[in-house]
Amino acid sequence: MNNPVRALVVIDVQNEYFTGELPIEYPPVETSLNNIIRTMEMAKKSEIPIVLVQNSAAENSPVFAKGSKGWELHPKIQRQHYDLLIEKRLPDAFAGTELMTWLKDRQINTLTIVGYMTHNCDASTIYHASHAGFSVEFLSDATGSLPYENQAGKATAEEIHRVFSVVFHSRFAAVTSTAEWLKAVKNKQGIASGNILASNRKAREINRSR
Repeated sequence: MNNPVRALVVIDVQNEYFTGELPIEYPPVETSLNNIIRTMEMAKKSEIPIVLVQNSAAENSPVFAKGSKGWELHPKIQRQHYDLLIEKRLPDAFAGTELMTWLKDRQINTLTIVGYMTHNCDASTIYHASHAGFSVEFLSDATGSLPYENQAGKATAEEIHRVFSVVFHSRFAAVTSTAEWLKAVKNKQGIASGNILASNRKAREINRSR
């Protein structure tokens, strides 16, 4: 994107992921939180609109029950400036919310995604945004995952975060670091994503060289 008109979308930075039932493990949650704060501060300074997204579940839900401590936004996030707060009940921040209309009204063409979880709400929102024609930026050190084990197998938080990041960059989003994003914003530049063909060719070249 040569002329990015950005919005920063801060997804589900809620206590459930810090002191609740779903602790983020990778990257370390305090690292990602500090980077989220850095992006919010830069967005405010650069007049980039900030959207806070808050996941809500029924009051009897074991996680994210509306009104519970786990449902609340992290205190450090509550202290930051934002332009829109949306409440969602599905992983996709667009589903059942005013987000699409709000972005189009402001002629936003690029979404920067930070927050949690990489493989769930971040992924759902990234896919929707990409399909809707937005350029998307995913800050891999301002997001995070937790481990899973079920009938399909198991994966560490690092494996989930890394694999989703690789997939995002192959088609759906430009994956970058907070430091590189801050530099791009300062210089009013876009960030390039990869593509499926180049990503696959590079992987096959590496495998052949072993």
